[in-house]
Amino acid sequence: MKIEFWFEFASTYSYPAAMRIGALAASRGVQVVWRPFLLGPIFNRQGWNDSPFNIYPAKGRYMWRDMERICERQDIPLRKPTVFPRNGLLPARVVCSHAQQAWVPDFVRAVYRANFVDDADISSPAVVEQCLTALGQDAAAILATSQTPTAKDTLKAQTAEAMERGIFGAPSFVVGDELFWGNDRLEDALAWAQR
Repeated sequence: MKIEFWFEFASTYSYPAAMRIGALAASRGVQVVWRPFLLGPIFNRQGWNDSPFNIYPAKGRYMWRDMERICERQDIPLRKPTVFPRNGLLPARVVCSHAQQAWVPDFVRAVYRANFVDDADISSPAVVEQCLTALGQDAAAILATSQTPTAKDTLKAQTAEAMERGIFGAPSFVVGDELFWGNDRLEDALAWAQR
């Protein structure tokens, strides 16, 4: 039983999903496939050059209050970043170039904490290096691999695949051909995987 977790490092609602999907999936015997992608190209196709939470201020205000409620309920720390959305290109390339490594879920959670707790610039190689080093990884080697044409092409292909599969926002969960969108659909997606 597998669930594909499609996430974007700049996505607010992907943060609580990333923090809880591992334990929830393990408790149900479901394997998580971590699939980073970029929302920018998807938003551009819809005529947006920014996050809809910035384009529509009322929607943005609601989202930040909703995030406060979600994180409080799930006992997850939250600090609104001074820059939103942040560029998650580098950490997404790291995950794409090392997708099969056991440390990837911990790295993803570390990057989300850097962005939504520490208010750190996750596009900075120094910040990504700190996340990797804290996990006992060879940050220099991993960062070098993540800058190769192969890593860049993998992320491009993954973003194109997301669009082809009808993914329009993050987080999204895919079980077989079924698409579930939003942090609040995680339990539904896991239940579907168990069917």
